[in-house]
Amino acid sequence: MKVSVRELVEFVYKEGSIDLRFQSRSSMVTGTRLHQKLQKQYKEGDEKEVFLKGEHVAGDLVYQLEGRCDGIHYDDWEVTVEEIKSTVKNLDLIEEGSRVHWAQGECYAYLLAKEKQLTQVGVQLTYIEIESERTKSFRQTYSIEELERIVNETLVAYTPFANVILTNEEKKMKSVQDLIFPYPSYRKGQKKLAGAVYKTVSESKALYANAPTGTGKTISTLFPTIKAMAEGNSKWFYVTAKTITRTVAEEALQLLEKEGLSHRTVTITAKDKICFKEETICQKEYCEFANGYYDRINEALIDILTRETIITRPILESYARKHKVCPFEYSIDLSYLVDGVICDYNYIFDPRVSLKRMSDESKKKTTLLIDEAHNLVGRGREMYSASLKKSAFLQIKKLYPDHDGLRQGITAVNKQFLRLKKEDGADTRIDLDDQLVESVVSFIEIAEKCLGETGREWSEEFMQLYFDSISFVRISNLYSLEHRFVIGRSSHELEVKLYCIDPSKLIKQVARPYQSSVFFSATLHPFSYYFQQLGGSEEDYRFLIPSPFQHNQWQVGIHPISTRFRERERTLPIITRSIEETFNGYKGNYLVFFSSYSYMQEAYDRMNKESLDASVIIQEPNMSEREREEFLQEFRSDREHPVIGLAVLGGIFSEGIDLKGDRLKGVIVVGVGLPQPSVEQEIIKDYFNGMGMNGYDYAYVYPGLNKVFQSGGRLIRSEDDRGVLKLIDDRYLTPKYRALLLEEWKEYRIIT
Repeated sequence: MKVSVRELVEFVYKEGSIDLRFQSRSSMVTGTRLHQKLQKQYKEGDEKEVFLKGEHVAGDLVYQLEGRCDGIHYDDWEVTVEEIKSTVKNLDLIEEGSRVHWAQGECYAYLLAKEKQLTQVGVQLTYIEIESERTKSFRQTYSIEELERIVNETLVAYTPFANVILTNEEKKMKSVQDLIFPYPSYRKGQKKLAGAVYKTVSESKALYANAPTGTGKTISTLFPTIKAMAEGNSKWFYVTAKTITRTVAEEALQLLEKEGLSHRTVTITAKDKICFKEETICQKEYCEFANGYYDRINEALIDILTRETIITRPILESYARKHKVCPFEYSIDLSYLVDGVICDYNYIFDPRVSLKRMSDESKKKTTLLIDEAHNLVGRGREMYSASLKKSAFLQIKKLYPDHDGLRQGITAVNKQFLRLKKEDGADTRIDLDDQLVESVVSFIEIAEKCLGETGREWSEEFMQLYFDSISFVRISNLYSLEHRFVIGRSSHELEVKLYCIDPSKLIKQVARPYQSSVFFSATLHPFSYYFQQLGGSEEDYRFLIPSPFQHNQWQVGIHPISTRFRERERTLPIITRSIEETFNGYKGNYLVFFSSYSYMQEAYDRMNKESLDASVIIQEPNMSEREREEFLQEFRSDREHPVIGLAVLGGIFSEGIDLKGDRLKGVIVVGVGLPQPSVEQEIIKDYFNGMGMNGYDYAYVYPGLNKVFQSGGRLIRSEDDRGVLKLIDDRYLTPKYRALLLEEWKEYRIIT
């Protein structure tokens, strides 16, 4: 069994509590730099970043151990393995080093001794205090016999867990080989999509697939990916933008389990949603699930991996309460151990959140399934952008006026804000402001020292600024020609933003180390736009199939009324009358989509004054999951009076929901979904104009139309569905929009 040294020693020896005050989040800023600073002091002949591997038999198992030690020192006849650890703690509080750190060094020393046939090896732990850059070292010498005993004891302690993993792996491989498609036949286009995914995974390629609604995308991507596990693809991630889509993936896995599949999956839920406490404060004094987490987690992992296969949120919460462990950290720990993970885009693509412990070696055997891939463009821009406000720093300065170090750090950042405020340059710049970034790096290092202070509580505002600053520096390290440095000014505020215009290179950079990646959606349209924006290149596979549904299942009408902002007051009565006429002509439940909450509210107020034979309901801002479910439950086929639901284009009801049969008679879309004009949208427009493309289309038309396509896609969900689709806007009849309509919508009638 192959196991990394770090994974082994952390499982066996890690103890204590989760406490974010003492977990440095900016190791990319300071840890790597401090490691390299120490390693530069190595004398000639010493080695750094040395990969070691070897075998050891413990009980009935042969273990393949491997890992990378920080350094090896050669002094006359002495050889010493060094492990370097950066810490926010005061070095005076570290008296002998952590057992888990010693064990890591001892395992590396054992592998080195076996490789070089040494009779004894030294282990040195060196701690670097982040704030002062002081170092403190501990050293011990071991005989090969002592090292062998330590490694053997460690592996014996690990063996019960290893047996669970191996037993599950054996069952998985047999079930994967025998697994059959869970339906008696494939839908139109479904077998081709499944075949394209299997080919992509088998050949370690990337696939961009436009598979319209009704293709059965979820099962058509999961089934071939799981079948490919028989050929060495050991893991998959199913990443989505919406909670509802994660539920669909879980249901697909349950279908496969009925066909005999035996493999483990976990669904990751956002920390704020799954936290058992009123406030998400990850400190042992406040949270009993954080206190002693590492003392209880091993038993919790073995228990759930022995008994469960599809680990959904309710199952995870049940075991987390049983073992008194943090449900979020529990799901993260499980994600490294299971065969499949269902999660948000963040855990793969966001540099602030991504699963940091996943090695490049693991990624080489892992497939990414990226559902709703059209959403990844906008989300990518968000994930690879960051901002800081001047007022946030000044607020912390006022909260802690007696802290000299903090005051000095904030003053230095504020000095850079003031410089930018006084400068005459443009507010949108190509070049990154290095002086500002350097001052923020210094602030982070001071903040981490503050977090290491004993006997002091730090406010939520302080923690938020700390994390925002780390994000800012992290994005500054990714800053490229696809970014802009944006200064936002008002009378009382100055905000700086590192804005990502084109996320394609960064998306590709994240996906590249994985064995394969499949980007799929019902609306990668126009395909060339999404292929470019998602990082597609010549060597990648492309897959487009027509809708499996017949044209006559849609009754499409275009009503050419202006919905432009300046004409809304005049045209709103005509639009609400058009909605009422459609409803009266084809009775049933309707979803009506608007481009904004204010526009929707105006229509709602007007429609409520009419004597409609229907209940009119409206999407509220920031609806809870329960409120969303109640909204959807109104769409019943057995209602005495139908329901007309008003919703926002691009919102929670415009994609991922499934109202089959008579639950939904029609969809009406008011407008073409153009994003609101903003500094950011104008930056996108100017950038793509400069690249020789149509910047207006990239910034406004394509993102807007995608929201329209998604909303219209709620209507026909199966071969038996029939429905009415009405598009209200005169722009739909212009040559550009007519050419961009989905193929299945092109047989429309014009309503006058």
